[in-house]
Amino acid sequence: MANFKKEIRLYDAVMLVSGSMIGSGIFIVSADVARQVGSTGWLLASWLLAGVLTMIGALCYGELTAMFPHAGGQYVFLQKAYGKLTGFLYGWSFFAVIQTGTIAAVAVAFAKYSGVLFPDFISDKHEFFAIGDSSFKLTSQRLLAIVSIIILTYANTRGVKEGKIIQNIFSTTKLGAIALLIILGFILGANADVISQNFSHMFEASSTIRIGDEWVTTAIGGFTIILALGVTQVGTLFSSDAWNGLTFAGDEVVEPKKTIPRGLAIGTMVVTVLYLLMNVAYLCILPLKGDPNGADVMSRGIQFASEDRVAAAAANLIGGQGFSIVVALLIMVSTFGCNNGLILSGARVYYTMAKDGLFFKNFGKLSDRSVPKNALWWQCFWASFLCLTGKYGDLLDYLMGVVILFYAFTIYGIFILRRKMPDAERPIKAPGFPVIPMLYVIIASVIVLILIKEKPQFTYPGLGIVAIGIPVYFWFNRQK
Repeated sequence: MANFKKEIRLYDAVMLVSGSMIGSGIFIVSADVARQVGSTGWLLASWLLAGVLTMIGALCYGELTAMFPHAGGQYVFLQKAYGKLTGFLYGWSFFAVIQTGTIAAVAVAFAKYSGVLFPDFISDKHEFFAIGDSSFKLTSQRLLAIVSIIILTYANTRGVKEGKIIQNIFSTTKLGAIALLIILGFILGANADVISQNFSHMFEASSTIRIGDEWVTTAIGGFTIILALGVTQVGTLFSSDAWNGLTFAGDEVVEPKKTIPRGLAIGTMVVTVLYLLMNVAYLCILPLKGDPNGADVMSRGIQFASEDRVAAAAANLIGGQGFSIVVALLIMVSTFGCNNGLILSGARVYYTMAKDGLFFKNFGKLSDRSVPKNALWWQCFWASFLCLTGKYGDLLDYLMGVVILFYAFTIYGIFILRRKMPDAERPIKAPGFPVIPMLYVIIASVIVLILIKEKPQFTYPGLGIVAIGIPVYFWFNRQK
């Protein structure tokens, strides 16, 4: 019987964490955050909060991964702390939407930016077929997205060594390119008038929302700012998500009790610093506030960058239209490498669920190359289907509150496991226990409550998707 091969070392682990985190979010999300908080200080605070939460989460996961350094990661942690049903509900949501929906969204982002290079060929307007007036259709853009998923899935069926080589190449390239873009932004793009405008009155917040055909801006303060900051975490935390992917491949990590916690800590810290610096660079180049009908990138500002492509707008001011092509290439590299990490890590969760008798049996088989080949191809199929539906973005909106809730449950699981398994070996312990882990749980729970209040149209359907997993769990139990 084939077993997993231990191929992932510390550098590979850091590249898997950072490469899976950096997709397309950092290049576009700041526009929406700028509209919701309307000030430089609160925009940076949103990214800082997401970064701090991510790093705390990664450090706390160090204790869990050192205790259970096996394939499955967060699914295993939840199962050990709360029981099989809770673990299954996470794994069910993970396959149904969280991982596959993210793979679909990132693949479409890759295809969209490919369209910048080949606008005559790659577009969501070039339809091959469509079902009535629905959003379910095959376009040249979605076809490229699906092809990219298939290519990366095939590469990962060849073995974890091949998957990590692709990950290392693309992650190293994009980390270096993002660092270079930040440096060029400060050197070539910085504008004294913009800096003065953006960094004076840094915390005078406002909310800009669309009502009909008009954009309306309203000053906000006090508790309303806290609500707005919580809502912005949908974008900033999503941009920082997938950092836990390394834990899913625990059986393939060399010295997992040391390598996984270190990889999580270093990878999340690198990305958090780059995200903050990237936003500071944006604010030195582009005015935060802008006019939705502005004739050029400067007048549209960060808030109304064309199609929210803030990085492309900044690149245009740094080096003209030609440099925007360079940024499009960077985002293509970024999204392609991100999806490789998502595809590699995701299949390990379904594999572990199947081994527990809680998912389809053939998901729990390893190929002669020691990878869960069946799980990889079924993940590919479902992510490709979501590309065709055009609803992956909506599904992710529905599930983001649930994703944050599962993180809170997982970290609270540290408290439960210290009671249930007091004598278990803990080579690494959550820092600042119990204060820091509990702080994470409280902040994450508050964000979920804010989303329930401010975005019930997304949060309740997300909880509904999770609830559907309950009868599915009992069906698998009966089959077992």
